[in-house]
Amino acid sequence: MTFCKSICLLSYFIVSLSFCRLAADANAAKHTNVILIMTDDQGGWDYGFMGNKILNTPNLDAMAAGGARLSRFYVSPVCTPTRANLMTGRYNYRTRAIDTYIGRAMMEPEETTIAEVLAPAGYKTGIFGKWHLGDSYPMRPQDQGFQEVLVHRGGGIGQPSDPPEGAGKYTDPVLFHNGEQKRMKGYCTDIYFDHAMKFIEQNESQDKPTFIYLATNAPHGPFHDVPEDLRQKYKAMDLNDAYGFDLNKRRKNEKLFDDTSRIFSMIENIDQNIGKLFQHLKKIGAYENTLVLFLNDNGPNGPRFVGAHRGMKGRVNEGGIRSVLLAHWPAQLKAGTVNNRIAAHYDVFPTILAATGVDKPEALKLDGVNVLPLLQNQAESWPERALFLQWHRGDEPTPRTNAAVVTQNYKMTFSKENEPGKLFDLTKDPAESKDLAGKKAKLAKKLTRQYNNWFSDVSSTRPDNYAPPRIHVGNSKEPTTVLTRQDWRYSGPKGKGWTRDARGNWLVTVEQAGAYDIKVQFQKQEDRVATELTVQVGDDQFQAKVPADQSEFVFKNVSLHQGKQTVDVKVAEGSIERGPMFVYLTKNK
Repeated sequence: MTFCKSICLLSYFIVSLSFCRLAADANAAKHTNVILIMTDDQGGWDYGFMGNKILNTPNLDAMAAGGARLSRFYVSPVCTPTRANLMTGRYNYRTRAIDTYIGRAMMEPEETTIAEVLAPAGYKTGIFGKWHLGDSYPMRPQDQGFQEVLVHRGGGIGQPSDPPEGAGKYTDPVLFHNGEQKRMKGYCTDIYFDHAMKFIEQNESQDKPTFIYLATNAPHGPFHDVPEDLRQKYKAMDLNDAYGFDLNKRRKNEKLFDDTSRIFSMIENIDQNIGKLFQHLKKIGAYENTLVLFLNDNGPNGPRFVGAHRGMKGRVNEGGIRSVLLAHWPAQLKAGTVNNRIAAHYDVFPTILAATGVDKPEALKLDGVNVLPLLQNQAESWPERALFLQWHRGDEPTPRTNAAVVTQNYKMTFSKENEPGKLFDLTKDPAESKDLAGKKAKLAKKLTRQYNNWFSDVSSTRPDNYAPPRIHVGNSKEPTTVLTRQDWRYSGPKGKGWTRDARGNWLVTVEQAGAYDIKVQFQKQEDRVATELTVQVGDDQFQAKVPADQSEFVFKNVSLHQGKQTVDVKVAEGSIERGPMFVYLTKNK
């Protein structure tokens, strides 16, 4: 390490230590609350203060003006990887959460979440909204440090893991409160914010610090159930400026206009709730000492305005991996602070620890760094760093596939494993249109080497690093295990994932041998055809013929063996074979 780099790193650590002491001193006088808000599929330019000419976001605009902001903040191309990075402070490839479905949206339960660090330090921890890191024990948020839990299943309301009683409703949704299924009243985003506000008020009344993870499933689809008054407002507007290109020069797409009006109505509803939240913090006397962080989880869920950039959700172009990071903390952060140093979602974990004065467990290894000095603009000698981002479909990551290395000025992107990467100067070419890999071969080679080293490192975090986690059955903390299409592993010939005729199986660990009830719910293909069910759990097989007018069946008191098993359920109606919609396994007493 050169002398200059050593001095830079020393300066960084001195500033970081001073912030830890600052937070600790503030904590001695008055505890610091943290509210971490993340929206789903909003996109990094879906804000008025980011130049969006259509969207009305006055409360988020005020939050940006009244707090600090990192203007070069990065997230993963899709949601589960971002959530794993955010919750652990580690690259998601270390956590086994690598995709959004087919069993790859479950996080290794041995990973330590920010809630698991804050709770032992006296924090009351709550999650409201979207988890998407595992719906079954031991991967639920209540198994990972959260004491108050109000969430939906899977990746969103309306997806296959949603309970049948929910039917994709954003209004009066079926949610899970501390593990218990409940029909709620109201619009989903309003419900999350209302419960979060009640939670922090209750804790403030007892003088206990609060950590809230408030993760909305809006403005993720489906779009059929949105705030109607706001939808009509945007439907009546000329939405050409919502996309960053002139739709008059293309074939107009009425469905795109309609979807955009619905998405924007959900975003403005989020903004309204942000305003209510800040008013509530003032009302309960928690405004000055509450750090509110706000970000979006990936790029926009469709073609929308992304400034001078290009790309959207799923891609590693700037439009697909850029987010805002707003930080509002009147007691510590100066209004109007904007810092352009690069940072990423895995930096949030150590930053929260620094803000609260809570020590990192000694054995815990983080990939992120504390960025409070950046939010305070007190980091003139900030060390150079590289950020690594990647995502693609598949059972495990492939090197140099939809991946990016981001530095302060340059960016290297990789499309396919056997193709050379492309190099862009983001300071001069934010749209990533001019490949400089040939002209700057030395830099391209350096960034490629850094990427290769990173991929090798994260892929060797643990033996069998990319094996999916297993759902545990028969644990007293979850009397009934529900297996959904969200978490099954693809095994059938007719469609992958969630299509009607798809097949899949589940990897489970049966903790206790004994008698279980197994309930199978399925969709009928033909009303007048009986259904033949076959349930395979390890080496044990159970079969039944179900009358044509029924769409569920319960295998009573079947014996399961302890240990690692595969659950495979076949629903056969004549020549048609498919998987079930839900499987419920209940340990009998």
